[in-house]
Amino acid sequence: MKVIVCKDYDDMSKKAADLVISNIIEKPQIKLGLATGSSPVGLYQYLIKANDEGEISFKYAKSINLDEYVGIDSENEHSYKYFMKKNFFDHVSFNEGTNILPKAKDNDEKYAKDYDKILDEFGQRDIQILGIGENGHVAFNEPADKLNRRTSIVKLADSTIEANSRFFASKEDVPKYAISMGMADIFNAKTIILLANGKKKHQAVKRLLEDESLSTDFPAGFLSLHPNVYIYVDEEAYRG
Repeated sequence: MKVIVCKDYDDMSKKAADLVISNIIEKPQIKLGLATGSSPVGLYQYLIKANDEGEISFKYAKSINLDEYVGIDSENEHSYKYFMKKNFFDHVSFNEGTNILPKAKDNDEKYAKDYDKILDEFGQRDIQILGIGENGHVAFNEPADKLNRRTSIVKLADSTIEANSRFFASKEDVPKYAISMGMADIFNAKTIILLANGKKKHQAVKRLLEDESLSTDFPAGFLSLHPNVYIYVDEEAYRG
């Protein structure tokens, strides 16, 4: 794992974006794995800027997303489709139909099987963007006795619901289930870029970098098995 300690959130976002931009310039038909949440927003803003200035184009690129809440309409402002459109897709030049997000109307595992097929057809991503949860979750792979290899419907941990409640009117409004890529799916990328910022992420970052053991109660730890991981972390998340 390559650790890049950055001055602050903006510095982290810019340096991570620079790596993505260089890859797009080298391979315009890039396949991107994208994440939601507050951590990647700054990165997306720098990619939008590079697109606006003609440095890069997403015309030949494709993207696929990690996860989505279960039972939320795609036009709901809390859906991840809405998030991606607002923060990225509506501002860059992807061709129509090249941005793929999972969807699940209910807890039926058939939606997970359907997304597995889509992932298999999409193929290996060139870059996968990730955040890290305060409890060490990646995508919605929560700490558990076992982790899923492929896409699954997952029950969100109380700590994740609490952390995500800041985006909703109340904690009770946060969906309790999500559909998420599994660990094997996440690993099917040539390069993984993990973003971590803020003091609340310090303990997770500290464990990721210092713990020499692997445990399913800390899913992010398995990233140490991937051959090409870049961890962009700001001073607060790194030093606490």
